[in-house]
Amino acid sequence: MKLMRALGVFLTILFLTFSSVSAQDSAPRVLVLKANEDVAPAMRDYIARGIRTAEQQQAELLVIELNTPGGFIVTMTDIVSNIRASRVPVIVYVSPRGGMAASAGALITLAGHAAAMAPETIIGAASPVSGTGQDLTTTMRAKENEALKAMVRTSAGRRPPEAIKLAEASIESAKAVSAEEAKKAGLVDFIASDLNDLLKQLDGFEVQMESGPRTLHTANATVSDLPIDFGEQILDILVRTDTVFLLMALGLMAILIELSAPGGWVAGFIGVVALILSVYGLGILTVNWFGAIFLALAFVLFILDIKTTAHGALTAAGIGSFIVGALVLFNSPDVPEFQRVSVPLVIVVALIIGASFAIILGFALKAQKTPLRMGQETLIGAVGTARGQINPRGQVQLKSELWSAELAEGAESIESGEKVVVVAIEGLRLKVRKA
Repeated sequence: MKLMRALGVFLTILFLTFSSVSAQDSAPRVLVLKANEDVAPAMRDYIARGIRTAEQQQAELLVIELNTPGGFIVTMTDIVSNIRASRVPVIVYVSPRGGMAASAGALITLAGHAAAMAPETIIGAASPVSGTGQDLTTTMRAKENEALKAMVRTSAGRRPPEAIKLAEASIESAKAVSAEEAKKAGLVDFIASDLNDLLKQLDGFEVQMESGPRTLHTANATVSDLPIDFGEQILDILVRTDTVFLLMALGLMAILIELSAPGGWVAGFIGVVALILSVYGLGILTVNWFGAIFLALAFVLFILDIKTTAHGALTAAGIGSFIVGALVLFNSPDVPEFQRVSVPLVIVVALIIGASFAIILGFALKAQKTPLRMGQETLIGAVGTARGQINPRGQVQLKSELWSAELAEGAESIESGEKVVVVAIEGLRLKVRKA
């Protein structure tokens, strides 16, 4: 009887366990990405990987929590294409409170199969600028505006005319609106206080996919985050303005060190690698290339101060040229605010470079003033070891050679094994005393 009861309890537990696992497996899956940086290659790769992962897991939907000041049009276009081609519904959720979907982020939000915003967020200000950060010419601006507005009409075609008009205004006149204004115009579908609130509102909502309409089932969904991976983090760091600037400064300084003291390879190798990485970042960032002229001039001035007798004047001029070049390169008026380099960082790095080359210059000047010593003269002041007693004569081991030695005038007797210092040379005999 007890055996039957125990067997019944075991079967009940087993049934409940399998029921729980089965219910968990059958629950809809929601994959969440957190895109909180500039619209850059790292975000593009991250979202593309998230879409692939959601499709492989057969997720119910993919939620992109977006908070970005904007970024590059080409990168944004790639992200929009990936979202629209996704076989899993993609919901773009502008969050957290105080966040934004500005510039390119606004078009990414509209590309989602549904869009939502947290309270106190904004969307818009999507006017394009050129690849150098400058305002476009009238013709180019008209072309870019029309292309972006066509993209808006394609992505937001299901939305009311007022929403499309508002989206076009964000491109034409850099208009930005709050979450409440966007919801009222139909630019976004929901205002959700958090992810749980969003999933509650999405349950039963119908989205339009390439394969046709699909009704979302998000009640009791299993939510999992997909963090950005190491490679995407590195890519994100490499296109940050401060990182690009530091790599450029490191490369410049390492190569100058190599040129000032040739013969090694470590400094030159580090410099070349740093400059290659900085050039990669510069190719992606919005910069004013006119600043590169001042940076090249700074490089030349540093080299000239090492090779000539300007005694630091050219290094001071090089520091000024370096600061001007960095600020023109990264902080010109038409460069987007979020891509500008920190001014204190530029000044500190310039001073460090200047101090480093002042030290190098000091060593160079000291070497120029030091009398040239050749042959046996280089042994004066050298320290060796007595091989046997020296009183008054004996032998000294100096480096790898055995020399005849005698006590210098007034020197005390030296025992075997004691350290000695060379004070003079007479022919082939060293004059020594205790070290």
